[in-house]
Amino acid sequence: MFKSLLVALIAIAGLSLGNPFCRAQSAVLDLPRDSQHSAVTQRIGITDITINYSRPLVKGRTIWGKLVPYNEVWRTGANENTTIKFTDPVSIEGKPLAKGVYGLHMIPGQDQWTIIFSNDNMAWGSFTYKEADDALRVTVKPQASEPREALTYDFDDVKPDSTLVTLRWEKLAVPFKIDVNVHDIMQASLHNQLQGLAQYTWEGWDDAATYLLTAKYDLDEALQYENTSIGTEPRFDNYLTKSQILEAMGRKEESETAKNQALQRATAAQLYAYGRLLQGQGKQDQAFDFFRQAAKKDPNDWVVHDGTARIYSAQGDYGSALKEIKITLAGAPDNQKIFFEPLIKKLEAKQDINK
Repeated sequence: MFKSLLVALIAIAGLSLGNPFCRAQSAVLDLPRDSQHSAVTQRIGITDITINYSRPLVKGRTIWGKLVPYNEVWRTGANENTTIKFTDPVSIEGKPLAKGVYGLHMIPGQDQWTIIFSNDNMAWGSFTYKEADDALRVTVKPQASEPREALTYDFDDVKPDSTLVTLRWEKLAVPFKIDVNVHDIMQASLHNQLQGLAQYTWEGWDDAATYLLTAKYDLDEALQYENTSIGTEPRFDNYLTKSQILEAMGRKEESETAKNQALQRATAAQLYAYGRLLQGQGKQDQAFDFFRQAAKKDPNDWVVHDGTARIYSAQGDYGSALKEIKITLAGAPDNQKIFFEPLIKKLEAKQDINK
């Protein structure tokens, strides 16, 4: 009786995708399936989106309106329930959806599709689907697509805070948009992470503040984080970040004070690195001043010779610049020599390495 029931279930499961007895199948053994398993994951911010599904093949059949009927709930794959998992809350086509694992079903139509996220994620296909289990429904428009023999889910148009999930099969594509509130999720995550071991390090607080500064998000909290970092261990790094936060807040005098406190703690290499940062911002004269400070602080540090070479190069003294950059190349670790070797060729050709 039990075996007969299992065979019947296998037959029912295979009806929508062809004769289940064309290949060996088993309810108790792990054997190859016509529709093979796949899983795809995309990270947006720190949120992972994962789709688990089986991939039926076209195999010359008429898919839409026949194998997959219109206006009926469809499993969007084969075999077990296609599922989609979100590790954080998201929005689907502008509608909120809590984090979790959902059964993914669709209702195909010639001009419009309904995408269904079901709280029941353990079903076999859509055979036992119940609308009462819906967590969310959205409607989207199907699109023409290049032919796909195997049903596929793609993550398209990936952006820092959103992506399109697109089902492609036969000559049809069905996209739906997922938005992630990255900043709110990240801020909540930082609160949690900074309750762990990271709270005892200056780097943890500094990294959190730097994230908020770079994202231009909640500068007040960024400043609180940076002050905690400095309180844990005052360093060039965290004072400099504090200076940048204060500058972004429009507090110029305080920013200048924090920058001076940073520079008092700077090594020659850090002074040089800050000068290169200023060069990247187009502040050439200020950069050269820091290169001079770096050379004065530690004339034996190999990297400061690059700064001195840049000063000579800007003055058109390519011979002195070439001498300095050769000292840099000789002292540089092997994995960094690649950054300075092209500068020698430019100086030998009497070209300014600052351009």
